Amino acid sequence: MQDPTRTPDVDPLLDETIPDMDPPRAPTLVAKMPDETIGDLIERFEAAGHTDVEGHEYWFARDLQTLLDYAKWENFLTVIERARIACEMSGHDPADHFPDVGKMVTLGSGAEREIEDIALSRYASYLVAQNADGRKRPVAFAQTYFAIQTRRAELNDQAAVPAPVLSEDERRCPLRDEIKKHNKSLASTAKTAGVDTPFDFLVFRTHGYKGLYGGLDVAGIQRHKGLKPKQPILDHMGSTELAANLFRATQTEEKLRRDGIRGKEKANQTHYDIGLKVRQTIAEIGGTMPEALPVAEDIKKVNRRVQKSGPDLLTDEGGD
Repeated sequence: MQDPTRTPDVDPLLDETIPDMDPPRAPTLVAKMPDETIGDLIERFEAAGHTDVEGHEYWFARDLQTLLDYAKWENFLTVIERARIACEMSGHDPADHFPDVGKMVTLGSGAEREIEDIALSRYASYLVAQNADGRKRPVAFAQTYFAIQTRRAELNDQAAVPAPVLSEDERRCPLRDEIKKHNKSLASTAKTAGVDTPFDFLVFRTHGYKGLYGGLDVAGIQRHKGLKPKQPILDHMGSTELAANLFRATQTEEKLRRDGIRGKEKANQTHYDIGLKVRQTIAEIGGTMPEALPVAEDIKKVNRRVQKSGPDLLTDEGGD
């Protein structure tokens, strides 16, 4: 494995403002998942998917509830309702993507009864993942998984009528906001692990990028993508690349907490390893490596355009 111990020359303006090293402590994860490999998660999501007679993918909400680690159906319905609203606000008919269906279940007595369920299209599943609690490990994975799968389907279906999806602007804005929130939470967790100073955090952050971007640090990513030194890289990432970085940040934070990692060197290595795991995930599901994704329009301009065109999408985190 690559040794990421070299201290980089990093200017805070290369990425974004260094997070306050003493932000409010992030809430404890609502639920803990047993350790699973990235391959295990991919296999579970693939196995739960279905295909109708016309070749369209869908997932049952009850199955997705379990995959996303929601214990109560009522709480998961709240997430689904936010996703329905986002669907409608995007100009699509929720009835086409969230049809109600029944499912027969066997009771302890051996009798059967019908319970409510919902068949979620790939688009609906994407919206559900975006509106679920990103602190949950499987939710963060699902956000990356459905973002990449949706983009791959768009490219494969160019000759046919594409499935309706959120515009790129509508996907980027909430993802960028989520990363801002999680970077502050990650900074707090990293400080507990021993990443004490702003410079320490810059080094810690660089390790994560190196793992995800095949050894490139912030300056290397900028050169590779043709960005100027003072252009923050996160502000010029498309939705797929933002989703990958969100997964990196949330999973690093959880591992630092769960494993009680102490010492800046161990924290740095953990961030590198998680970045590398996300990179492997992208490869395993046929995605494009993040450094090869195109540079996107400055998110500040996109935010202004979205605010002029209508209200922001609902992307509040849910929970149990």
